[in-house]
Parts: sequence; structure tokens; C-alpha cells
Amino acid sequence: MGIGGSIFLIALGAIFAFAVEADLGWLNLSVVGWVLMLAGVAGLIVTLYFWNSRRRAVVAPVREERVVAERAVPVRDDRVVQEYREVRRPGPTI
Repeated sequence: MGIGGSIFLIALGAIFAFAVEADLGWLNLSVVGWVLMLAGVAGLIVTLYFWNSRRRAVVAPVREERVVAERAVPVRDDRVVQEYREVRRPGPTI
């Protein structure tokens, strides 16, 4: 049903149960409203359950990254030596 449909049923049921005061004789709109609200709540619970189980099923691989202590920049005669480092990550293998 989805979250949108469930919220729609809850809202429509609340309107019938609390706001409409029509007498149809053979149909009690208050009871219809409560039934619609219960159906909406049940649909919402089922939808959230399936969304939660779908999220748990997919597990992303864990990458392990190590931090290596950087060497200090050498200083000679009160001047700083600049260091240039290019890091390339391996691409996908074909």
C-alpha cells in the first residue's frame, strides 16, 4: 500500500469518525472511519516493516584504511622544504 496510501486512509477515517455527522440509517460512518483508520495503521506498520527488512539485507563492504604517521618536513637554514605527493587509488580491474 505504501506510506502515502496508509496516511490517506488514516486521514479519511479520522474525517469519517470525528467530523462527519450524517445519518444513513443502514451505515454508521463512525464505524467506517474507525475501520479505515485501523486499515491505514496496519498498512503503515507493514510498509515500515518491509522497508526496514529491505535495508538490513544489503550490507556494504567495509574498507579498511590505515593511517601512517607522516614524516616531519625537514628544515634547512630556516627555510621550509616543500613536498609534493601524488596519491592514486587503483582503478577497477577489467
